[in-house]
Amino acid sequence: MIRPLTTLLSVASALVSAAGLAADLYVPFPSEESLKDLQLITIACARDNTAESCAKSRGLADPLMDHPRLPASCKDLIWSIVQDAKPASINSYQRREALSDPAQRLLLVCRSMERAKPETQQPQAPNNPKKGGFGFGGS
Repeated sequence: MIRPLTTLLSVASALVSAAGLAADLYVPFPSEESLKDLQLITIACARDNTAESCAKSRGLADPLMDHPRLPASCKDLIWSIVQDAKPASINSYQRREALSDPAQRLLLVCRSMERAKPETQQPQAPNNPKKGGFGFGGS
């Protein structure tokens, strides 16, 4: 009876420590270039309706589905690309729009919300020893 309890506790502690290690790893946000590549190849798939461009679009989109930093709204767009990026016998308007609409919104919805750190300080007003007025002429 004691053996299953100790096994259960050891497994639980291993899971907790593994979760702590996973939380410490920093995963960078996908680059804008990689999202732009996905956008362009998906639009090419919608336009050309070829197996090559559609397979490449699915290949670029599929790994992004597992990315931990992308928001759900972005993953919804990527999921629709993965589902619809298949060549069709007739390249209808509805098919093209089902691919090009999420592709066009991709860069807007999937952008990083991190603020860029300013590299330089804001310029300060000059330290003018003159007093009064707006500093125009006069003594």
